[in-house]
Amino acid sequence: MNASSLADRAARHAALADPIRLRIVDLLTVGDATPGELAEQVGIASNLMAHHLRQLEAAGLTTKRRSDADRRRSYVTLAPDALADLLPHPRLAARRVVFVCTGNSARSQLAAALWSESSTVPGASAGTHPADRIAPGALAAADRHGLTIPDALPRHLDQVLAPDDLIVTVCDSAHEELVGADALHWSVADPVADGTDPAFDTAYETLARRIVHLSATVTPRT
Repeated sequence: MNASSLADRAARHAALADPIRLRIVDLLTVGDATPGELAEQVGIASNLMAHHLRQLEAAGLTTKRRSDADRRRSYVTLAPDALADLLPHPRLAARRVVFVCTGNSARSQLAAALWSESSTVPGASAGTHPADRIAPGALAAADRHGLTIPDALPRHLDQVLAPDDLIVTVCDSAHEELVGADALHWSVADPVADGTDPAFDTAYETLARRIVHLSATVTPRT
């Protein structure tokens, strides 16, 4: 990410740091409004609203256009992509993404299956101490969410890992055992230890949410 895009993001964050300006943006996400209408909804004087709108426009968050009807009025609109890229989006290149937990029986299996539905970059899973089988609770959770886990025995990381793989640990034990060998770590509670359907569903939902964000940042290594 270049310096100008970082400066742009910083300016937008600074503009949104004020509670009144954040409230204005909240209102504009669902519709346009005149400065007077915004002042009334926010509960501030018109001159103070004008100040906040200048700050938002200077940061590239809003635009203003004249009414097609009453030309004395102006409507404030949220700028296209005003809120895009406010969160960091590092770019990672990988030949493959390998999700690792201790037993390769639940979290890493769910993560790899979710990944295959979200990215064109290949995915795999492995364990630091593979279990004898995939946890029945993980298979049941996958079935509840319409996800298919490949019918295969858990495997050790040494059997799976190849050069240029991006390792993502999805359990604390694996992360702490690998001591920096993983590129990313997600601290996901072990559903096998709990054993209940809600625990497996929570793990599934946590992994699904994180994979949406990660898949947007990982590109194939060429």
